[in-house]
Amino acid sequence: MTLTTRKLGSQGLEVSAIGLGCMGMSQSYGPADEAESIATLHRAIELGCTFLDTAEVYGPYTNEELLGRALGPKRAQVIIATKFGFQIKDGKITGTDSSPTRIREAVHASLQRLRTDHIDLLYQHRVDRKVPMEVVAGTVGELVREGKVRYFGLSEAGVNNIRKAHAVHPVSAVQSEYSLWERNLEQDVIPVLAELKIGLVPFSPLGRGFLTGAVKRAEEYPADDFRRNDPRYQGGNYDANVAAAQTVRDIAGSKHAKPGQIALAWLLKKSPSYVPIPGTKRRSYLEENVAAATISLNPAEMKALDEALAPGKISGPRYGATMMSMVDR
Repeated sequence: MTLTTRKLGSQGLEVSAIGLGCMGMSQSYGPADEAESIATLHRAIELGCTFLDTAEVYGPYTNEELLGRALGPKRAQVIIATKFGFQIKDGKITGTDSSPTRIREAVHASLQRLRTDHIDLLYQHRVDRKVPMEVVAGTVGELVREGKVRYFGLSEAGVNNIRKAHAVHPVSAVQSEYSLWERNLEQDVIPVLAELKIGLVPFSPLGRGFLTGAVKRAEEYPADDFRRNDPRYQGGNYDANVAAAQTVRDIAGSKHAKPGQIALAWLLKKSPSYVPIPGTKRRSYLEENVAAATISLNPAEMKALDEALAPGKISGPRYGATMMSMVDR
């Protein structure tokens, strides 16, 4: 199958209905495997999964470099999204910096690493409370006019900053964690995105793996795996969340599908302006994820999923305190 496309925002950005989160190819979920990662990127293009998500901080820097090496003459076949906004020193995040000078430095470096002359979608990775959003949006708008960037996005931004940015330069997409597993956007952010005609790019649409059903307790993951420190994988939270996700597994069984495919199908059904970006570094999982676009959920199944994984049914915060402090809520 070849994926259909969807529009993000009202400015003309069209992307594959499911994207590919590339972060895990370089960090967070066990050791890297460059050969398999490159093969996965090439297979994604074959399947029409051409919306590729990276960031300067992934690695840091090595993920963009990987895409630059992997794409080569295939660059024109994909939409590349990358992000700026963190201070990085000696390979570690030391804070946020979205000053105009830093934005320009970040874009210049990303273009070099990605081996391209433009970034299709440029996100501010996290809101920088030291720099007015109007200044950030104005700087990205200048980069759009210069041809270095095509479209502007925000990541984990709250309602006030979305409105401030959009008033200066149109925001095509907001990327935030959203899934059956994490519904924090529904009360305020999603209505504003609909009002302003901004697309939603849900990251971690599989609950960092929890909704695939192939999960273990935090302590069973290696030290370099993000899930080892995920509060929802720990202790009593883990037990409660396994129980909450049973409905996903039940519906998957009834459709001879994988639980992760049901989680993606739920997102695709929610709105035609949602484009999930499940992350993987393996061709087999990529193919499973793309096949989710062929699964149809009826209203009763959507209702059952909505209720089983309602916000009060999920146990534990989605991040630890340090990472939550960077989320603009």
